[in-house]
Amino acid sequence: MLGQNKYCLKMNKITIWSITAALAGFLFGFDVVVISGADKKLQLLWQSSDAFHGAVVMGMALWGTVVGAIFGGIPTNTFGRKNTLFVIGILYAISALGTALSNDPYTFAFFRFMGGLGVGASTVAAPTYISEIAPAKDRGRLVSLYQFNIVLGILVAFLSNYLISGIGDNDWRWMLGIQTIPAIIYTLFVLTIPRSPRWLISKFRIDEAKSVLKTISPDEDPEILISQIQNSNAETPKENIFMRKYRFPLILAFLVAFFNQMSGINAFLYYAPRIFGEAGLGEKTALLSSIGIGITNMIFTLLGVSLIDKVGRRTLMYIGSIGYIISLGLVTLAFYLHWSGISIPIFLFLFIAAHAIGQGTVIWVFISEVFPNHLRASGQAFGSSTHWVLAAVIPSFVPMLFSTIGPGSVFLVFTIAMVFQLLFVILMMPETKGISLEKLSQKLTK
Repeated sequence: MLGQNKYCLKMNKITIWSITAALAGFLFGFDVVVISGADKKLQLLWQSSDAFHGAVVMGMALWGTVVGAIFGGIPTNTFGRKNTLFVIGILYAISALGTALSNDPYTFAFFRFMGGLGVGASTVAAPTYISEIAPAKDRGRLVSLYQFNIVLGILVAFLSNYLISGIGDNDWRWMLGIQTIPAIIYTLFVLTIPRSPRWLISKFRIDEAKSVLKTISPDEDPEILISQIQNSNAETPKENIFMRKYRFPLILAFLVAFFNQMSGINAFLYYAPRIFGEAGLGEKTALLSSIGIGITNMIFTLLGVSLIDKVGRRTLMYIGSIGYIISLGLVTLAFYLHWSGISIPIFLFLFIAAHAIGQGTVIWVFISEVFPNHLRASGQAFGSSTHWVLAAVIPSFVPMLFSTIGPGSVFLVFTIAMVFQLLFVILMMPETKGISLEKLSQKLTK
């Protein structure tokens, strides 16, 4: 009974710390999607061309995300996971307030770029931090809390946009500025979490690491755990993720991130109201349908979170890949054959469900697992960078592609890409559930 109480107390603390770090995902989801409610209003206000609007006004946040993801491993390694998460919260708050007060597209793009830096860095620091404090058997569920918070942020952003829409000519300012409130709350919460024990050990702060390990692993000898982690870190400091011995985890991180964006998920989330408009729905109906997308996303993410440590990462990717192919294929047919009304929203709901239970749940968990301790932040930065380069490129071209080759052809490309993702899962993807980070490092390093 005493042992069970100690376990429950330990898991309560770890869960609270994981949720706190994962709240960076809530701001990520909110930041990425909140712009969709202001999309057409901003283009009309500043009389922007499709190319300028897509690349600068809408796309600048994603380029900030690319920079944040590429360089996010540096502060995460140098200053620690906790400190990096704190700075991320400050970036979100400044971005929200700055975009709400902007009066021209260039100032607006600058502050969106700052928010993007926070998004990109959070995809490195948050999953890395959670994976390093979580027990192996619960790691998938705890790291995927980051993804759950992303979809919760997406849902709240869609709902917020719907409620604020129509309150006045400057309703878009309120849509964007309201994010300041959760950003400040998150920043304060981060101050309450401990530092990652694996990061502390890498910086030779052994006594601090021992204190944290006694909390997260009370039934194990901290000296033995520290020795195991030190042995895992006992590689030359000159090592990097591009060395031949780490080629397999590098390829895995690249392909998971690559296929995530080639599904078209970010393009869809950015332009959901516009896509529903192309399907013949009115503005208010399109925004309301977007809320339905957010609800579907959250329900199936919760299902994925509950299953990831039971059925494993590969099984969820199988389910998601098949769901992608079916749903995107139906959307493609709907646009080519000019089906109107409710059919396209239904198919897109199925697409979101497939994404949420598959790639959405798995990506940040899987990338945070496949690299060794001393290269985890760098590996996470590489996977995140791949994800966000594509997330910046694809949505930037959506308005132009929709007006030239048409939405049907765009969704056909996404469908074909998901066939290749299914082949990747079948032929290459290893299962990582229930294995300690140190044992995974030995297994995947050639």
